[in-house]
Amino acid sequence: MSTAIVTGQPVPGSSLEGDLRALGFDVRLAPDAADAEAALAGVPGDQRVAVVDAGFVGHVHALRLGLTDPRFTASAIPGAVTAKPEARQALQRAAEDTGIAPDALAKGLEAAGTDVHRPELGELVAAVPADPQARNEARQAVAAVDDEAIRLRTAVKARDGFFTTYCISPYSRYIARWCARRGLTPNQVTTASLLVALIAAGCAATGTRPGFVAAGVLLLLSFVLDCTDGQLARYSLQYSTLGAWLDATFDRAKEYAYYAGLALGAANATGDDVWALALGAMVLQTCRHVVDFSFNEANHDATANTSPTAALSDKLDSVGWTVWVRRMIVLPIGERWALIAVLTAVTTPRITFVVLLIGCALAACYTTAGRVLRSLTRKAKRTPRAAQALADLADTGLLDGATIRKLRGGGYAAPLLAAIAAVLLVTDVAASDYGNWAYFGAACPYALLSSLAVSGPLTGPLDWLVPPIFRAAEYGTVLLIAAKADVQGALPAAFGLVAAVAYHHYDTVYRIRGGTGAPPRWLTQAIGGHDGRTLLVTLLAALLTPTDFTLALTVLAVVVALVVLAESIRFWVASARRGAPAVHDEGEPA
Repeated sequence: MSTAIVTGQPVPGSSLEGDLRALGFDVRLAPDAADAEAALAGVPGDQRVAVVDAGFVGHVHALRLGLTDPRFTASAIPGAVTAKPEARQALQRAAEDTGIAPDALAKGLEAAGTDVHRPELGELVAAVPADPQARNEARQAVAAVDDEAIRLRTAVKARDGFFTTYCISPYSRYIARWCARRGLTPNQVTTASLLVALIAAGCAATGTRPGFVAAGVLLLLSFVLDCTDGQLARYSLQYSTLGAWLDATFDRAKEYAYYAGLALGAANATGDDVWALALGAMVLQTCRHVVDFSFNEANHDATANTSPTAALSDKLDSVGWTVWVRRMIVLPIGERWALIAVLTAVTTPRITFVVLLIGCALAACYTTAGRVLRSLTRKAKRTPRAAQALADLADTGLLDGATIRKLRGGGYAAPLLAAIAAVLLVTDVAASDYGNWAYFGAACPYALLSSLAVSGPLTGPLDWLVPPIFRAAEYGTVLLIAAKADVQGALPAAFGLVAAVAYHHYDTVYRIRGGTGAPPRWLTQAIGGHDGRTLLVTLLAALLTPTDFTLALTVLAVVVALVVLAESIRFWVASARRGAPAVHDEGEPA
């Protein structure tokens, strides 16, 4: 329960008290300052408290934005201020220093070092009129603006792809409102989206044309629900740490499960083995995401973070048609899923994967080239936090920086060493037959050089390339060895292993984004790190027959999946229970 203290003499005809109750507040009236101070002191310390001027005039949605958003410790709009339990002591001190007036309280909180969120209200009205004439004008301004229409419009993500913006959001926002009015939560909608996608994957696995058509339709329905959950969170301000994690990880689970369903469907329909294409699509898409994550983390809090390339990009974004072309080129989740759904329904799984791989490869080249140009032309100074985030994303398990003691030098040494290690490894595996000890022979210098690459702080202009290079090397090695084993089940086992490891890497990203830090070091070491897993897979390939290797790969996939899932679920559930700060990351279109 949250408590709202309404300070000052009640205004006849005001709906403020009812509006606050509708927002879930227990309302306490405090006609004078002494009553307000006593009421504030009497609110239990584990509750959110709001202080609102009795003369407030404004939209209900303005109050909702200013007083109920769970992401912020303290928030304020004209005439109202709120503080979550973690800011209650600061609010109490501000009341003692500045008095109980809401606007003075907000300024007192800021003066004492507490961040006070002030939402952008736009057309919404929030004011404390000084006289009857001003009150009448404010009420007329409230009546002239439909706050429900604004609430619906702002439920849609501010920056999204063309397909999502014009083909999904125009009606999914109404589904979100329908869900809100029936008490459904974003997490429930997210779970429904996952279930629909899994059913779609099952339909694709039948290998029949009706099954493929149904799979395409259900995949689009799953995407509608995927948009709806975020719009529901924005519409009703139901943000949560657990919800952000579910939304992000379920997106990846849905897409990669659908790849597996398509591969099974191809085998059931015509005996066409497209597991290598399915795994290739997952590897490429995962590496694209790691490029996004690493680049954003490297520049998250960098100073002097400008460049001619970035300026040109901003200029292009000011021209209407170039905005949508640029957003479509990167093949975001809406365009990508629409492409997969249509191709599934009207073509074959092989064609679907080939077109998807070509599209994602072009998108990866476009985005990566642009980011390399930005990095080369800017003089950004990256912070220790950014360097640590990149080191965590690198996922090195055997030899860390403390062991090697910064032997690599600075500048472009880190990505250069990582690229040399990856090229040597992948080239050797690609050129050798299955069972060749050359696999393991190439993995040993890979492990050493990759550890050397991260032996110093990753603050160079292109150091954000290190994590995606490691991902490409590890996942590509597993794919190539499984393909060369050339026995039934090897590629599906490799798909399972890469999926389990990719989950760990996504989990690392979302922990860092949520401000909770990377997974514990023991987890990285328990599953080997990218270097340890690469050594193990190449050693198994050198020692075991193809059939035994397939079994070993399956066991390894299961073990890694169980370890990372158990720790991830424990962490996120515990974070939600202890009230970790709510997260809602608009981010880039996935």
